[in-house]
Amino acid sequence: MPSLPLWLRGRVARRLALAITTAAVAAAALTAIVVNLAFGQRFADYLDTQQQARAQQVVTLLAADYQTDQGWRTESLDRLAPGLVMSGDTVELLAPGGRTIWSLADAGVDPAMTVMHRTMMGTPELAPSVRGAITVDGREVATAVLAVPRAAAPAADRDFRDAVNGLLLAAGLGAGAVALLAGLFLARRTTRPLAELTAAADELAAGVRDRRAHVSSRDEIGQLARSFNTMADALDREDELRRAFAADIAHELRTPLTILQGQLEAVRDGITPADEQLITSLHEESRRMTRLVADLETMADAGAAGFTLQRSQVALRPLIAAAVDRLAAHAAQRGVRLVALLEEATVAADPVRISQVVTNLLSNAATYTPPGGTITVTLARSTDGAELAVADTGSGIPDDELPRVFDRFFRGAGAPPGGSGIGLAVAAELVAAHGGTLTAQSGPRCGSRFLVRLPATAPGRAPHSQDLHHLALASNTSAEIVGSTTTSRR
Repeated sequence: MPSLPLWLRGRVARRLALAITTAAVAAAALTAIVVNLAFGQRFADYLDTQQQARAQQVVTLLAADYQTDQGWRTESLDRLAPGLVMSGDTVELLAPGGRTIWSLADAGVDPAMTVMHRTMMGTPELAPSVRGAITVDGREVATAVLAVPRAAAPAADRDFRDAVNGLLLAAGLGAGAVALLAGLFLARRTTRPLAELTAAADELAAGVRDRRAHVSSRDEIGQLARSFNTMADALDREDELRRAFAADIAHELRTPLTILQGQLEAVRDGITPADEQLITSLHEESRRMTRLVADLETMADAGAAGFTLQRSQVALRPLIAAAVDRLAAHAAQRGVRLVALLEEATVAADPVRISQVVTNLLSNAATYTPPGGTITVTLARSTDGAELAVADTGSGIPDDELPRVFDRFFRGAGAPPGGSGIGLAVAAELVAAHGGTLTAQSGPRCGSRFLVRLPATAPGRAPHSQDLHHLALASNTSAEIVGSTTTSRR
């Protein structure tokens, strides 16, 4: 027996097809029930009207006999008896005081004969007895106790009802069949992309990294497939960045280790004296390794929770001025001019973290500004807080790299060696933790400008650990960050 197609193996497809079919059959059945109830009620009313009309005919017949003879006469009433028997009626005439005036038995009609005659004629059974007042010239002259045969629906009416029921049954079966086909079609249209997405997810989890889901629609399922593909692409990029980062770190660690090993072996063998110059060189290589290890710790701590901001009312101008002063000597060694245009501005922030943001931005600008260039730091008040801009006259960021400049571990094609690609990412996330934004503007050979917008007051909620899990930096004193190359991003 051939297996079911993939889209029909899941419970969702079967449930969807069954639900549509059930709804259609239930709607057809409900329609049939309502129509039959309506027909039944109309037929019942019709038969009641027929019985009432027959009873009224008998009452009218008796009243006419009374008017003809100006009173009740047994001979005249007996002449009515054969017609009443032929119709299957039973009649008893009572005076206003309750005395019996006349009945079919008084006319010599045998009740057993009446029953036999009704059976032979196929007359229905008698309906319950009813009383009808006989009124002549506005005066009640007697009361007729009547029992007329139950009214029967005409054959044409019964045939019509049976035909309608047959049509409703056929319509219900047809609706069920159509609904089943429509349900299977819709189930296929709905669940086949889900089955494809599930298969793609399973293959991706199994290690098929180039597996992507086929996007065949623009609805929510198509959007889900596009989101899945975006996630898969992001995973690939993360893997590439991690591999590149590991390769860079291995290379950067190998260089100082090789230097340290070579110089220490030279000292041990007596080739090189252990003078102050050698010790200074070894110390610089150890500091370089310390910074690289700090980058590794930062990556390891990226998933750590518990990071909090120690907020207070911070005057930004002295904080930024201090960061500029710390970088001044480093910038001067590179032949880069620092210009600070600072207004007074106060925000609710963590001063240590804001200082870290400023230092990272300045270090990044110093790395990419050639000798003779200028770094301009601007602080200005805004309507809802403060704006800090760090602009340089460096080589700029290519258009294709600009959207990824705040990605973790991303380093542009023109980035110098030694960077880990986390400086700007950390700065962006610190600013976001304060409820602000960090944006970049740049272009090839026209420099870069990073703009920080900070609100005057703290956001309405405390930063969640999910928002801050990339922010725990190890060994990140301001003095070491100024000289570090971990802020290289471009």
